[in-house]
Amino acid sequence: MNVSLVVAAGFVAVALPVAAQEATYVFDGAHSRPAFEVHHLGYSTQFGMFDKVSGKATLDRAARKGSIEIAIDAASVRTFEPRLDGAVKGEKFFNVEKFPTIAYKSTSLHFEGDRLVGVDGELTMLGVTKPLALKVVNFKCGEQPFSKKPMCGGDATATMKRSDWGMTTGAQTLTPADEVTLRIPFEAYRQDAG
Repeated sequence: MNVSLVVAAGFVAVALPVAAQEATYVFDGAHSRPAFEVHHLGYSTQFGMFDKVSGKATLDRAARKGSIEIAIDAASVRTFEPRLDGAVKGEKFFNVEKFPTIAYKSTSLHFEGDRLVGVDGELTMLGVTKPLALKVVNFKCGEQPFSKKPMCGGDATATMKRSDWGMTTGAQTLTPADEVTLRIPFEAYRQDAG
């Protein structure tokens, strides 16, 4: 057998796993529901969430790079109080008729080893795009125990001022406060997993 052919085959065999490190993951909407926490009148913390989200992540954990895109259906917001849901969907807050989508797009990912720990990106809400950094905890990848499909998941958090995106109603009177904690639990299945 030709020695150069054996050496070339060996290089291909070594190179293939490296090239195959990049994978695309699609968010599972049932387990990836962004939520927010905000103080009300300085007395209590109130909660809300979005029921409809889609997104994908392309990750190369070995090379420590990738990208993430998230689209949130603004009209799916709920506060667990039906009379407030209409108010937060209205013009003074999320204005869902004019701005139906809240979008997040990464500009860079941060890793410790092969574990994702942070994302720098841009949040577009109410027609305004501004930088927003996410801290990622509990990140891991593996086989989903029931479906046996490969997946990654974790929890992303950020603190932001809603007024930076033009949502100013009630900020001065803390109804609700300007500072908002955003929490995004996420689970995503590898796209090529069938």
